[in-house]
Amino acid sequence: MSDVKSVIESGRAVLGIEFGSTRIKAVLIGEDHAPIATGAHDWENMLVDGIWTYSLDMIWEGISDCYSKMAQDAKEKYGVTIKKLAAIGISGMMHGYLPFDKEDNLLVPFRTWRNTITGEAAAELTEVLGFNIPQRWSIAHLYQAILNKEEHVSKISYFTTLAGYIHWQLTGEKVMGVGEASGMFPIDSKTRDYDAAMLDKFAALDKVKEYPWNIRDILPKVLVAGEKAGTLTEEGAKRLDVSGNLESGILLAPPEGDAGTGMVATNSVAVRTGNVSAGTSVFAMVVLEKALKAVHEELDMVTTPSGDAVAMVHCNNCTSDLNAWVGLFKEFSQLFGMDIDMNDIYGKLYNNALTADKDCGGLVAFNLFSGEPVIGLNEGRPMFARKPDARMNLANFMRTHLYASLATLKIGCDILFKEEKVKVDTLYGHGGLFKTKGVGQSILAAAMDAPVAVMETAGEGGPWGMAVLAAYMVNKAEGEPLEKYLSDRVFNGEKGIVMQPDPDDVKGFDEYINTYKAAIEAESAMVRALPL
Repeated sequence: MSDVKSVIESGRAVLGIEFGSTRIKAVLIGEDHAPIATGAHDWENMLVDGIWTYSLDMIWEGISDCYSKMAQDAKEKYGVTIKKLAAIGISGMMHGYLPFDKEDNLLVPFRTWRNTITGEAAAELTEVLGFNIPQRWSIAHLYQAILNKEEHVSKISYFTTLAGYIHWQLTGEKVMGVGEASGMFPIDSKTRDYDAAMLDKFAALDKVKEYPWNIRDILPKVLVAGEKAGTLTEEGAKRLDVSGNLESGILLAPPEGDAGTGMVATNSVAVRTGNVSAGTSVFAMVVLEKALKAVHEELDMVTTPSGDAVAMVHCNNCTSDLNAWVGLFKEFSQLFGMDIDMNDIYGKLYNNALTADKDCGGLVAFNLFSGEPVIGLNEGRPMFARKPDARMNLANFMRTHLYASLATLKIGCDILFKEEKVKVDTLYGHGGLFKTKGVGQSILAAAMDAPVAVMETAGEGGPWGMAVLAAYMVNKAEGEPLEKYLSDRVFNGEKGIVMQPDPDDVKGFDEYINTYKAAIEAESAMVRALPL
């Protein structure tokens, strides 16, 4: 404890803060990269006028509460007040749209990644650029606003993402890590910057030329992992730590997205490694050996925090519907006067699912709380269906919902692995789906037909990964690449617990997906018919 106390007192600790979909979390790490204090703040997006959003007040209330709880945790554990830090890193949900005018006023409410309102823009940009532009990307939101002839577009002086906005407010710097930037506009992995030819193509569009700004001037500046991205201003220190104890002048790392921090948290930034983050949303990322042969709308091309090319399958929906059903079982237990811990309920239900029929016995579920571009649905309706002769029991029911949480991810990854023949040595799993030991891991291995590893450190997830990126910035040796820093200094050869795919599970998941795909057309028609 005394060593940790001196690390904090001398300002050698490093802080990572990540804004997830439902939780803001801070992780303070020591010189060995191990977490020494944490804090969290729960929040939830709102549907306002058909737009999924969070208010600016929610952002600042959340980060200050999160920081306060982390600082209190450190105070209680080590009896020390945090005044200085070696570095800070901010990360958040990628993509989305936060446009500002020249007076730094937000022009429209924050449009998050969850919105599926940019289909026309995404399709047109994909064709013009010859590069897949998903609906949630920032450039798709901007171009859709142009197509909609929204009044605010002519006033734009700067637009950014959630992590980019917070970093800007804390430091005054309009910069962004390359991994986060790759969710705004396509990146050239050779230059580690926005693709110059694609910027020219966008700027040359007739509808874009009507506006007074140039796309190059309103995007954040791109930085790679290890570069310094500014220092905490006095105003920024006050916004982060409302107690006033935290000093200004602290170095900040380039702000990154949750995809990049997930790669760092799972030591999967090297070629032929990949990771799957499974929580409210789910995405798989594989670092590529070579370029893909074709453009696929189901596959995003993003980068590692160092700028290496990554193929990404991103799905808007993962555990929300599954969690809702587990919540129903919690209500049932309470109705009978049983006070059962939620972790126990998850554990029993998840492990029981492993005893189910491999193909779920003819049950099928759609976990679609929101639209899902991977399967072409613009609006979500969670549904559960079965034929009269289906084998309905609790184990099959739970396995169905575990499969459903990864079904759209599997559809996208089948393109990556089966059509494009991309090779991956190991996939690293992290996120809420993997909290029950062995269950989510085995389901993912079956879905991907690939070895899946889960590491202890992955439990802290993205905020820990962001803290590690900030530590890399201040501690790296001259010319030391991120993948070497992670392997040698952070993970020290740790491989995690690796689970090989069970052939019967793989076959069962494939059979389930065939049922799922066959039901998509009928499900889509049902969604359109529902008066909800």
